[in-house]
Amino acid sequence: MDSWSKNFELLINSRTPLIWIRTKEEERLYKVIDQSCKKLNIKRFVCWDCVNGIKGLLNENGKFSNNPLGVLNWIKEQTSKLPTILLVRDFHKFYDDPSISRTIKELSSSLRETSNNLILSSHILPSSEELDDLITVVNLPLPDLSELTALIKKIAFNTDSDLSEQDLNELALASSGLSETKVKQVTAKALTQRGKISKYDIKDILEEKKQVIARSQILEFCESKSSQNDIGGLKLLKTWLKQRYRAFSKEAQDYGLPIPKGVLLVGPQGTGKSLTAKSISESWSMPLLRLDVGRLFSSLVGSSEARTRETISRAEAMSPCILWIDEIDKGFGGDARSDGGTSQRVLASLLTWMAEKESAVFVIATANAIDKLPAELLRKGRFDEIFFLDLPNSEERLCILDLHLKKRRPSYNFPLSTIIDRTHGYSGAELEQAVIEGMHFSFSENRELMEKDLIKAVSELVPLSRTAKEQIDLLKEWSSTGRARPAS
Repeated sequence: MDSWSKNFELLINSRTPLIWIRTKEEERLYKVIDQSCKKLNIKRFVCWDCVNGIKGLLNENGKFSNNPLGVLNWIKEQTSKLPTILLVRDFHKFYDDPSISRTIKELSSSLRETSNNLILSSHILPSSEELDDLITVVNLPLPDLSELTALIKKIAFNTDSDLSEQDLNELALASSGLSETKVKQVTAKALTQRGKISKYDIKDILEEKKQVIARSQILEFCESKSSQNDIGGLKLLKTWLKQRYRAFSKEAQDYGLPIPKGVLLVGPQGTGKSLTAKSISESWSMPLLRLDVGRLFSSLVGSSEARTRETISRAEAMSPCILWIDEIDKGFGGDARSDGGTSQRVLASLLTWMAEKESAVFVIATANAIDKLPAELLRKGRFDEIFFLDLPNSEERLCILDLHLKKRRPSYNFPLSTIIDRTHGYSGAELEQAVIEGMHFSFSENRELMEKDLIKAVSELVPLSRTAKEQIDLLKEWSSTGRARPAS
């Protein structure tokens, strides 16, 4: 937050007349601006909204309620004798009025001659292109770790909650991505239930995060109970992921290692790409956010790009976390001419962020078809590595079948060699389905699962390696040229 405050204070010192701050946190914004005013020795900080009028000035309190034009004329009449910052709230509702638009234009030049500033606060961006060049737009970021730590520490002190340093840090880290208001709501709930705040409130914080993510309608908070032990094979990929997890530690940063960017998993359907994404979340103890690329796109011009920026901002605020972009080839594999280039602009925003990001957001993208992936997505620097997940070999098929059988029929005692020989070209998902199908056969006859049930199940199942042979051969050929590392 220090960097944001410094940037804001620089705008004030450089006499930037009109500043539009995009945020939903009105109370926090007021406190941040008030602190900056004290640093800059600005004596007069005034706030206005259409219901209460002016607040913060004794002889003007309550004036210009429901009169947005009046308050604009008021700041225009102020001299340089006493530097004034006027914060007006919800101004997007009056922005399209011709007289207000004209007055804002005049203020953009007249305020430069004074030491006064007009700050417009809203949860949306300004809608008029006519005034774009006159207004500096700034996004107020969600509270960072230091702010959250200070907030929770203050609440704990005021409520006589005995929090250890470790519990305080864990609560603050769990709260990343929530607004100050949401954190206060969660702690108020904890105080009502238990009379104090403690590390046990992390569960409530995560539940609040889920609701925040659900309301965004673009990101989805995924719960995962699968660890990497639930995945058969993929030994090289698992080893690589263990190495990358260590790179998130403070020791790795002190050693000079950068924070990992992410990984692209390419392979036929059913080879464990999605399961790998979920297992990383469980193994690394990081929240998993699934990005629905289709929901990024909007019919309104510019909305898709704005949604992308908001999604990136939300993911970064939740860091450390994992951002899972499922089937990225379907989201960006179409013809750019059919949507006016929107998909290309959205992709460009994502790629630029992935190449330059310094936050602890690990991106996992999955793709089934390589021919639809844009070339710029495969360039080095976007992902740390690209892995090809091939159909499992005989050793991996044995491991996968054993996993699923032990999960559902722990007491099975028949050999799997015959099944392994008959499942060449089967994916992990198809092997799981064969186990389930075999169990249907045995359950219908009121007996325990036998080898013959699995043999019958695999004989009736037609694998994807036969129905989509050309597509899989194309993937294998692409991988064999050295463009991706094998996962096994």
